[in-house]
Amino acid sequence: MRSKQTGHIGSLEIKNRIAMAPMISNLANPDGTTNEAHLSYLEARAKGGAGLIITEYTYINDLNSRGSRNELGAFSSTQVPKLRRIPESLHKYGTKAFMQIVHAGGKALQDENRKKPMAPSPVDYLGRIPSEMSGGDIEEVVKDFEKAALTAYNAKFDGIEIHGAHGYLIHEFISPNLNIRQDRYGGSFEKRLIVPQMIIDAVRQVKDIPAGIRLSLYEDDPNGFDPSYGLKVAESLHGIDYVHFSAGNFNPPGSSASFYTQEAHVFSKLPRKPKITSMIVGSLVNAESIEKALEICDFVSVGRGMLADPSFSIKVMNSPSQLRPCIRCNQGCRDLAYGEVRCTVNPSVGYEYRRPERYSGEITIIGAGIQGLEAALFAAKSGLNVTLYESSEAIGGQLNQITDEFKKRAFNPLLTYYRNALGKIGVNLLLNSKYTGSGIYCLPLETYPNIPEDADLVESNIYAHHDSFLSLAKSRKLTVGLKSLNSLDRARKSAYMQIAASRGIEFVESADFSFSLIVKEQYDIMQAMNAGRTKISLYIAENRSDFL
Repeated sequence: MRSKQTGHIGSLEIKNRIAMAPMISNLANPDGTTNEAHLSYLEARAKGGAGLIITEYTYINDLNSRGSRNELGAFSSTQVPKLRRIPESLHKYGTKAFMQIVHAGGKALQDENRKKPMAPSPVDYLGRIPSEMSGGDIEEVVKDFEKAALTAYNAKFDGIEIHGAHGYLIHEFISPNLNIRQDRYGGSFEKRLIVPQMIIDAVRQVKDIPAGIRLSLYEDDPNGFDPSYGLKVAESLHGIDYVHFSAGNFNPPGSSASFYTQEAHVFSKLPRKPKITSMIVGSLVNAESIEKALEICDFVSVGRGMLADPSFSIKVMNSPSQLRPCIRCNQGCRDLAYGEVRCTVNPSVGYEYRRPERYSGEITIIGAGIQGLEAALFAAKSGLNVTLYESSEAIGGQLNQITDEFKKRAFNPLLTYYRNALGKIGVNLLLNSKYTGSGIYCLPLETYPNIPEDADLVESNIYAHHDSFLSLAKSRKLTVGLKSLNSLDRARKSAYMQIAASRGIEFVESADFSFSLIVKEQYDIMQAMNAGRTKISLYIAENRSDFL
């Protein structure tokens, strides 16, 4: 397997070819330093076998570079002692630590920075116009990148990744749509690379530390640049040890495509093997897609897959059937405007610092839907002998009612995971078995009404109803309220709307709906899993003497 092979970035040896992608977590402190929750989150992925962990983007000044709340920061030497904890935590597992440094440019948070956002050109940033950078602004930013690189070096990171993707400042200089300057910093391909090259050169002034750059291979925006342009950028920059290909700018799906988009979607658009050490990200969620990508790239970068299963690397390399799968639903992992990182299929994300207690004894669980399956697995991992009863002939409960073929294909691996995991850990699963005795009943906490068969003007943000919209549209004209999609992230929403429109569904702002159900927080996979774990914890607490 290519994934098991050691690799090199510059002179630095990486123990395998799987890196944890830099993902916004909002787990750091408001001052940009780390803490126990953040460290435990990263350490779990190192313990899980990642050869390299690249921190979430880390802002380089406290003026106007910050892109999210509770973002990691590297703009002051006072942050170094706490930042050192990151490589210290990862190195004991043989995992290398790179700090990704960023200036958010025109995408900087308006209210979380002391100065107004600035960008190469005063163009539209989703309804906001940043100020145009002066020559002095550019020189200061270059110095800030150099200072951040020195901070990473003093904090004993193994390498630095410069963030030049996703519509942040460096990408803004590279992109013909965002850089419309006609001075020495824009107007031609070569001039658009001047500032990125200045930043690379400044970072390389900092001691002898490997440095790479993350780039969008292409933009999903209308008239955005294509993969041939992105590859040309990568091969035209000098002084970098590797390039990390991602995708996107403003428009979805970017690097976080939902289950409506093919797996390995960024890799599928890479024209050829790059002439430089390369890494690629984008819906690489299983062993097959990773091995395929490694045929022409040197490393793969995994984001959501490592949220779903912190032991992703070890399992991909040694036991793929035991992998808790990412279903690419873009729910918990994309709810980051004001939230911390979460994962729909892994309730432990963000809470890795909590150490499960161990018990002994027997426990009975009734119901093998997602709630009961997670309860059984949680109880078994706590040391209990578990018997799980299910009255039907298959596990899965409400997941078996999914009719959306895209969603069904993405979610079925979750049920395969439970079958494998419960069997391996020794849960006694009894199907076609009705049970009415004492135990923990894991039945759905909430059920929602079906959409009436004769309804043609509907509005509902319930995920199951989204399936129903597609089914109902096969037999009649259906009009759907746009509020129905307020529970979806932009990538999933955009893809769903395209599929729905292809089936004749019309979306409207408001109407006199014949069926309407909008809930603030619906009962979904994440809530079912949390409910299952909570029921086990409460049951043990109430009967503690039986399990000591």
